[in-house]
Amino acid sequence: MLEVSDITKVYGTRTVVDRVSFSVPKGEILGFLGPNGAGKTTTMRIITGYVPPSSGTVKVAGFDVQEQPLEVKRRLGYLPEHPPLYSEMLVRPYLEFVARIRGVPRRQIRARVDRAIERCGLQAVAGRLVAVLSKGYQQRVGLAQAILHEPDLLILDEPTVGLDPTQIREIRSLIKSFSGEHTVILSTHILAEVTMTCHRVMIINEGRIAATDTLEGLTARGGGGRVLVRFARRADGAEAALHALPGVASVQAHEAQDGGFAVGMRPGQDAREEIAALAVGRGWGLLEMRPLTRSLEEIFIDIIRGESSGVADPAAGAAAGGNAEATA
Repeated sequence: MLEVSDITKVYGTRTVVDRVSFSVPKGEILGFLGPNGAGKTTTMRIITGYVPPSSGTVKVAGFDVQEQPLEVKRRLGYLPEHPPLYSEMLVRPYLEFVARIRGVPRRQIRARVDRAIERCGLQAVAGRLVAVLSKGYQQRVGLAQAILHEPDLLILDEPTVGLDPTQIREIRSLIKSFSGEHTVILSTHILAEVTMTCHRVMIINEGRIAATDTLEGLTARGGGGRVLVRFARRADGAEAALHALPGVASVQAHEAQDGGFAVGMRPGQDAREEIAALAVGRGWGLLEMRPLTRSLEEIFIDIIRGESSGVADPAAGAAAGGNAEATA
């Protein structure tokens, strides 16, 4: 559905997007992550046709963004961080106005607006002024305008920023419902958002793709061969004794579990049986032994840590404005 091929964007002497390539198949929800200034916002603006690339190509449903912009826009829905709403209009007339701008055939406008209102849960506020709606309902109106023309590709930029926990849950559920019918790129700083809604994650840093994988694949990267070990009784010398086992590569006190140890295995080895035998032999009592996986946040931080080339994303600076929701 979306093919991004070797796109680069240069502002003066600064390369803010550097030979980025990726694809998103039909029906997938892709989580697009990156720290502020990573090139994320510029990449999205290139995909939408708002900013031209310095080189490279973007195709949506086979149509080139630069050569066939109108065909692309017919297949593209976009919700920027700040929804493009006219606060002095009523919700239904506003959506009808957007439908006309989007080129929805006149005879289909009412049905399309009705469907968008139903899908986005706007029935109760369809006759109200946009200005008096809560932030959560305004986000819903923003989503409704993005799906009115039933686009193949939806690009959502920070769709839950500023919402309360109940509103966040509702918007996440709504986004998840788009899976299958729409291809979705969800740009966010909130890692829980990705965990709860996305099929795959792509991390961009310093203008380049730093990682792309399923959530399971990323989590497995950080889990590899580590177990949490806790003993029932005081275990003097446990760290050294564990480290001396042939299959153990590392032993660290576990910060979140008082008295527990994070034990790393050597490649291709499993020392759990030896650990259990050690605990029994020393009379420590094995209270717990379970696999350790690292959170997406820890993996994200590891991927971007230590990478600094001074590259900044000027579009992100203008759009994000120092987003307080950032986790890194």
